[in-house]
Amino acid sequence: MFIFQSIKFRLIGLGTLLVLAAVLWCLFAAPPAARTLLRNMMAGQQLSMANYVARDIDHSITARRALIKELAASLPPTLLTQQENLAQWVRDKQIIHPLFDGGLLVLLPQRGALLAQYPELPGRDKFVYATSDWYLAARQAHQPVMSAPQRGPVSGLPVLVMAMPLRDAAGRVIAVLAGVAILNGPGFLDRLQEIRSVAGSDFLLISPADKLFVSASDPAMTLTSTPAPGRNLLHVRAMQGYRGIGITTNVHGREELAAIASVPSTGWFVVARVPTEHVFYPIEVMRSFLLKNTVLIIAGMIATLLLLLPRILRPLTDAAHSMREMADGRRELAPLPVARRDEVGTLVAGFNYLVLRLREKDAALKASEERLEFMAHHDALTGLYARAMLEDRVQQAFARAARHGAHCAILFCDLDDFKPINDQFGHAAGDAVLCQVAQRLLLGRRKTDTVARIGGDEFVILLTDLPHPHHTARVVAQQLLARIKEPFEFDGQTILLGASVGIALYDATSSSGAQLMAQADSAMYRAKRAGKNKFHFFDKAPEP
Repeated sequence: MFIFQSIKFRLIGLGTLLVLAAVLWCLFAAPPAARTLLRNMMAGQQLSMANYVARDIDHSITARRALIKELAASLPPTLLTQQENLAQWVRDKQIIHPLFDGGLLVLLPQRGALLAQYPELPGRDKFVYATSDWYLAARQAHQPVMSAPQRGPVSGLPVLVMAMPLRDAAGRVIAVLAGVAILNGPGFLDRLQEIRSVAGSDFLLISPADKLFVSASDPAMTLTSTPAPGRNLLHVRAMQGYRGIGITTNVHGREELAAIASVPSTGWFVVARVPTEHVFYPIEVMRSFLLKNTVLIIAGMIATLLLLLPRILRPLTDAAHSMREMADGRRELAPLPVARRDEVGTLVAGFNYLVLRLREKDAALKASEERLEFMAHHDALTGLYARAMLEDRVQQAFARAARHGAHCAILFCDLDDFKPINDQFGHAAGDAVLCQVAQRLLLGRRKTDTVARIGGDEFVILLTDLPHPHHTARVVAQQLLARIKEPFEFDGQTILLGASVGIALYDATSSSGAQLMAQADSAMYRAKRAGKNKFHFFDKAPEP
């Protein structure tokens, strides 16, 4: 009779009953609720994936539109009569900005003939673009235009063309700059063929205006026509403007769960779809698994309890032995496991409380020291380096440059018209914008570079070990101006901001890091006087 009164027997019996109850509940009560939950969860996941892909595609489109506009604005009209220089300009811009992996083209406005291209594609120079929809639209537009998804007339690849007219002072079109983006090229729509939310799911990118599959997880569907209205009622609603989630039967008679999200800049929409049989497949697999393995689970549980319970029920001597080892220094001071809530458990819990209190005091002291160390070298608002740390980094870079001939540069960045943000939106908005500016300045920086905040809206970037200091500083300054120019968001409000950047480069005549900082500061003020939202290199020659 003793075995029936032992704690081990009671625990094993209780565990067996609990496992049986759990298995029975999983087999008969849980599946309907699980199907509903899984369907709702999968619908939310599909919609999230569709929105994510749509936002990514929208960003890719808007980035390319902005790039073709920027490139058109930066193309000097004088190059149009200098064939070799124009070809070099196109080559340099395409290499620096590879978003148009199908090439950059400069076309004559009269008949659409090719004036310059990069990369050079055999046969493209003989093609006349005068009848192309995007070319005709670009000649009449003042903003970037986008073609319909199509196959390149020369390459045969699925492409999208962005075009922007170049106008003279009188407003006449003197050329058309076009960028060709390969739809399934790296970093564009190739992700539709890479992303998978669950097994059996795929994505479609549809242009309702063109009744065309722009891209799809299945490459064979790219640039094929959408099906005629039929049994897939959700597709018909989507072509008419519906966006959301639904269960439908596709043209192959297969039921599927679909989520639809818009790509705002194009009028396209993304469909993330998965067959419903795949949605509920895990439930069926789990039910089959439980049926086949219930006996094994119970047997394994009983064997495990028989093996572990003698260890779990060890007497007071184990706790006492551990405490003596800690007192003698043979074991690290640490909490002991509480085996049971009796007298032994109460004793061990009291000892553990003492250990934890000692550890908390030690951790609090260490955290306080680390916080003080951080605050001494960093800006409290943005987390960037403070002026003292920046000056130390500048002196180190200056000494290294003087000793080893390395090159460095200082970019002094001052936000344009920052005070009105505090006046209009409040200091909380100003602080939030400063934190966002700090994060944008850190983007792309190397471990050897230093970004610091030295005043209210003044930031300094130290670039070290530069093989081409002038070029690198120019590129970084352009990147900083572009990032700060992007809208800031705070509490549902969109805030626009600019910056002026002064650049000072180390050379053999530089006498100190402080002098280099002063030169960058002076160059920044020259950038402000030149109209703001610009950068300026320090000129050692005195101003007239």
